[in-house]
Amino acid sequence: MTPEELRKAALAYHHDGAPGKISVVATKPCNTAQDLSLAYTPGVAQPCLAIKETPADVWNYTSRGNLVAVVSDGTAVLGLGNIGPEAGLPVMEGKAVLFKHFADIDAVPVCLGKVFNEKGRTDAAKVIETVERLEPTFGGINLEDIGAPACFEVEQTLKKRMNIPVFHDDQHGTAIISLAAIINALKMVGKKIEDCRFVVNGAGAAGIACSRFYITAGAKRSNFIMCDSKGVIYKGRTDLNPEKQEFAAETDARTLADAMKGADIFLGFSAPNCVTAEMVKSMNKGAVIFAMANPVPEIFPDVALAAGAAVVGTGRSDFPNQINNVLGFPGIFRGALDVRARDINEEMKLAAANALAELAAESIPADVKEQLTAAYPADAAAGMFEGEPQLKATYVIPKPFDPRVVPRVAMRVAEAAMKTGVAQLKIEDLKEYEKSVAKRIKK
Repeated sequence: MTPEELRKAALAYHHDGAPGKISVVATKPCNTAQDLSLAYTPGVAQPCLAIKETPADVWNYTSRGNLVAVVSDGTAVLGLGNIGPEAGLPVMEGKAVLFKHFADIDAVPVCLGKVFNEKGRTDAAKVIETVERLEPTFGGINLEDIGAPACFEVEQTLKKRMNIPVFHDDQHGTAIISLAAIINALKMVGKKIEDCRFVVNGAGAAGIACSRFYITAGAKRSNFIMCDSKGVIYKGRTDLNPEKQEFAAETDARTLADAMKGADIFLGFSAPNCVTAEMVKSMNKGAVIFAMANPVPEIFPDVALAAGAAVVGTGRSDFPNQINNVLGFPGIFRGALDVRARDINEEMKLAAANALAELAAESIPADVKEQLTAAYPADAAAGMFEGEPQLKATYVIPKPFDPRVVPRVAMRVAEAAMKTGVAQLKIEDLKEYEKSVAKRIKK
């Protein structure tokens, strides 16, 4: 499909029939006078009074327990940048579609206007004030496409003030999925995460959050060199915000090429074609590269592999090892909602990453292989889903249409929530719960 064909197809997809991608569908009948009297007045007074008497009954008599707000101000939308809340709305609708399709979670796009400073950037205090007031309606908050550095303050403050899960997917989704891929890539090359030198190109929300998360998983902060558009973030630079200052390195390296020498892992959240074959050649043997700039990665897989990289992934669906956030957030929120978690904490995020890593290493059942073959015929023809053990250089992370992903992630997340005391409900049999999620999303 040419770019012009894609443009026309995408606009037609969003325009034809009912504009947009989502609608509200009632879960109860409203066909008779009796139905009407129960759905609205006078019958609706009864659950209202029950909730007034016992506020926790809101979870029993409303849809709140399966409802997530997808909140954005449109200041960092995909690779499009600060395009505003109206232009960002199709993305938030798309996120709602993914929540429903993959995890049977109802999601509502909430695009915020008039939350900007005089430079047109996010005023964190205004976003915080607005989102905090949504708590009585929703079971969770998915923050999306809010620019750095304001996104850090927004999420951290809301997590403290709200008693429902608040999750900024641009930070933690990418971190969870990429860590799962790193876990398995390091198995392939025989290295330990605590021994690896990391180069992170891009110091926005994703780059900062991913680096913090890898450290939580065992990487050493002293083994990180982070770069932004001006080069290496080193101690002594005077133009660093607090988040970048956190990763200022004691190093003589000043350019990305300098930083890549002797590195084990490269993570890209930056710009197209900024990594060369020569840079890859300068890395340690068994180099792992996840070049996640979209739509054009920092380096194309064929170039990186020819230069000596052992495992390569991107953010694109047409290359192996796609770092796709849809592998994370549906299952994470499914598990969090099902135990009525007050938060999505570090242990729950690590549980999600480990769930994805373990799933990719498992043999693929025949029925799942059939579904994967239908969804990814080219990958199946290349033998991606064959062999024991399952892990290979082209398959260190599961595919989004693997039906096992959401149930496994949900189960591990729910388990971690219960273990860490943020769950308000208890699941007695986690294996049965995993099966029930699989059954639910299959409908």
